[in-house]
Amino acid sequence: MRVLVTGGAGFIGSAVCRLLVSRYGISVVNLDKLTYAANPCSLDLIAADRRYVFERADVCDRSALDAIFTKYCPTAVIHLAAESHVDRSITGAAAFIDTNFVGTYQLLEAARHYYATLTPDRRKEFRFVHVSTDEVYGSLGAEGRFCEDTPYRPSSPYSASKAASDHLAHAWFKTYDLPVIVSNCSNNYGPYQFPEKLIPLIILNAIEGKPLPVYGQGTNVRDWLYVEDHAEGLITLLSNGRPGEKYNFGGDSERTNLEVVERICSTLDDVSPGPQPRRSLIKFVADRPGHDLRYAIDASKAHRELGWRPRQTFDDGIEKTVHWYLENNAWWGPSRQTVYKGERLGLAEASL
Repeated sequence: MRVLVTGGAGFIGSAVCRLLVSRYGISVVNLDKLTYAANPCSLDLIAADRRYVFERADVCDRSALDAIFTKYCPTAVIHLAAESHVDRSITGAAAFIDTNFVGTYQLLEAARHYYATLTPDRRKEFRFVHVSTDEVYGSLGAEGRFCEDTPYRPSSPYSASKAASDHLAHAWFKTYDLPVIVSNCSNNYGPYQFPEKLIPLIILNAIEGKPLPVYGQGTNVRDWLYVEDHAEGLITLLSNGRPGEKYNFGGDSERTNLEVVERICSTLDDVSPGPQPRRSLIKFVADRPGHDLRYAIDASKAHRELGWRPRQTFDDGIEKTVHWYLENNAWWGPSRQTVYKGERLGLAEASL
């Protein structure tokens, strides 16, 4: 078996690659454009393994995609290549439309034409897993959870681009019988996450004694899923998922943003005490435009049909994540110095 993973040098993609090769012994072709948030060092654990291959390419480049399908003849695709930071989508939506929508179209077409060349037996085995987000569903009130049949109501340019790509993926199953499976996940966290997202940003700012920005009053609620648990779920789809179906993956760990920040502060104070309690660094800042109030995932279908459940509790996952960032300055230090230094992103500008 050989799996083509797009966006494999990113946060979730690298976790998928590492598990496929090191835990399951499955060959991987990692296709990544290496944008600002990608880090080849995330694959150091498997880089020398003969079952791992890296191809630098853009999912929008159809000729490159065709060449990679022809060269490696993958058994499956796990499509993770995406622009993913909501704040950046607010001030730079074009890249999100290009990669998340157009790129998904190009990859689906390349996979469709490749699929047509396969023997009947290999067609039965082939899967295309399209990885998406719970943000496509919009905002919840105080109660309820997102199910696979929850209507889409995206609020940001990011979530709109992902919603559009989900519809494309499902249409390629309905129209062309390409064996597509769509997954939607809650907020991921863990090692190797680029430090523009909430948890790594707060960890690094707290380590360095810098202000800890919290949007609004910190009351927005997210469900948190440890990245390795999510990667396990995506791999399970290759064998147990049903083409044409959607599966939600969630960590059953709802927390307000303020609770998340306070948990990081207390963990760091325990393992690496500073001159003052880290909570004193919390600073409430202007809210994100269009900020959804609450996300929560109902993952019962994945539990029931895939036999998948998250293994990591939120508190244990945060402790592991904090320790990892404390011990891996060599991974995050260069990007923190040259790519993203922690400045505020995503404030909408007046149109001209």
